[in-house]
Amino acid sequence: MSLTKSLLLVALATGLLLLIPLVAMQYTTEVNWTFSDFVFAAVVLFGAGSTFVLIARMGTNGTYRLAAGVGVVAGLLLVWANAAVGLVGSEHNLANLLYGAVLLVALGGAIAARFRPLGTSNAMFAAALTYVAVTVIALFVWKPTGAAAEPSVYLVNVLVANGVFATLWAVSGWLFRRATNAHQQLA
Repeated sequence: MSLTKSLLLVALATGLLLLIPLVAMQYTTEVNWTFSDFVFAAVVLFGAGSTFVLIARMGTNGTYRLAAGVGVVAGLLLVWANAAVGLVGSEHNLANLLYGAVLLVALGGAIAARFRPLGTSNAMFAAALTYVAVTVIALFVWKPTGAAAEPSVYLVNVLVANGVFATLWAVSGWLFRRATNAHQQLA
C-alpha cells in the first residue's frame, strides 16, 4: 500500500476514534471534552499512527512490524496517561515531565540506529531502563499529600502502573531483537 493511502487510513481511524467521545458526550455528562481535548487527541493519535506507518515500512518481516507497533503503543500510552492523569501524582505534577526522557531515548536511539532491528532493540531496552530510572527519581522528587498520602497504596499503584509501561518498552526491544535474528537468517 502506498504511503499516501496508509496515512489516509490513519487519518480515517483517528477520526473514527474521536467519534467515540463525541457521541458519548451526547448521552452522558461523564464525558466532557473541550475543543482542545479533541485537538490533543487528534494530534497524538494521528502522530502515533503515522509514526507506526513510517517505521513499519522499514521492516522486512512481521516481527519487526509487531515490535514497532508495541513501541509506538508504549509511547502513545505514556503520553496519553501522563496527560490525562499523570504517572506520578496528578497530571499537573512537574515530575511527570521527566517521562519525556523516555520518548527521547527511544526515538533518538532508533534514529541513531537508522531503525535497524538490533540498534532499535537496544534503544527500546534503554527506554525501558530510562522509564524505571525516571520512576525512581520521580518518587524521590514527589511526596504524596492529601488523599494520595497513604504510602503503601500509593507506592503499589505507581510501581504496578509504571512497571507495565516499562515492560512494554522491554517487549518491544525483545521483539526487535527477534526481528534481528529473523533478518540474519534470511541473509
